[in-house]
Amino acid sequence: MGRMIAPHSAPRSVPARTVRKAVVPAAGLGTRFLPATKATPKEMLPIVDKPAIQYVVEEAAAAGLGDVLMVTGRHKRAIEDHFDHALELEQALSAKGDTVRLDAVRDSARLADIHHIRQGDPLGLGHAVLCARRHVGDEPFAVLLGDDLIDPRETLLSRMLDVRARRAGSVIALMEVPPEQIHLYGCAAVEPAGEDGVVRVTGLVEKPSRRDAPSTYAVIGRYVLDPAVFDVLERTPPGRGGEIQLTDALQELAAGGTVHGVVFDGLRYDTGDKADYLRTVVRMACDRPDLGPEFRAWLKEFVAGLADGGTGAEGERLAA
Repeated sequence: MGRMIAPHSAPRSVPARTVRKAVVPAAGLGTRFLPATKATPKEMLPIVDKPAIQYVVEEAAAAGLGDVLMVTGRHKRAIEDHFDHALELEQALSAKGDTVRLDAVRDSARLADIHHIRQGDPLGLGHAVLCARRHVGDEPFAVLLGDDLIDPRETLLSRMLDVRARRAGSVIALMEVPPEQIHLYGCAAVEPAGEDGVVRVTGLVEKPSRRDAPSTYAVIGRYVLDPAVFDVLERTPPGRGGEIQLTDALQELAAGGTVHGVVFDGLRYDTGDKADYLRTVVRMACDRPDLGPEFRAWLKEFVAGLADGGTGAEGERLAA
């Protein structure tokens, strides 16, 4: 981790407007999951029996954000349909008296007041956030990336909203990663902020080399942003990859001393990578009270079989 600079004195309490809205960028092409994402949005890939993006909206709703804007692209109609009512399906389940599945189907439409806007050309995360300007207006807002799933038992977003309420400005989520992985993330230069688990962000670099990284604090996909970010994004030129980077805009705000970071050391699942996606499904299934006991028992048997160089008893039965 980079050298910590002497802390500033704790800032005075600054009145801050209540955060009510969340923005969920969901316009990516999902090329790492082709061919599954040829006709299905990557955000709709299931984590056990719910699409990944539903966990994100549930997180926003649990933190008290009742207004959610999805920034989508072409071929993302399935996301809009998922968060709408499915009247024929609901009527069929109701006629069967299947209240459990009926509630599950209705839950996604009842989570929040959900809106949709098309990004058009995929010009980067910064551009996706800028597309939300008209809906957000002159209010602070949260941004939740669908590739980063935070375990439902964690309170990261609520902590970030609390820091925003007390300190104003923008707040980003940070997680310490091994030095050899920092090139995969935006990286924050930080100094103490006089509060446990909170740092002042003095600079940001998008995917630096290990040698050039100012710390091992990686930016993960949760932000609470001051509306001042919109003016900065308007004049931010394309950066790494020819895209408008949110990191570049936050770098300018950080130079003005208005960005803080909440350091997160809880459970986070990266569903943007195939192997991590599979691990996420396994972990979520193991934690489910309805699936976990039976699934964990099978998993132990399966892993024991792998350790023996075979496929376990289950594999032997299938091969018989």
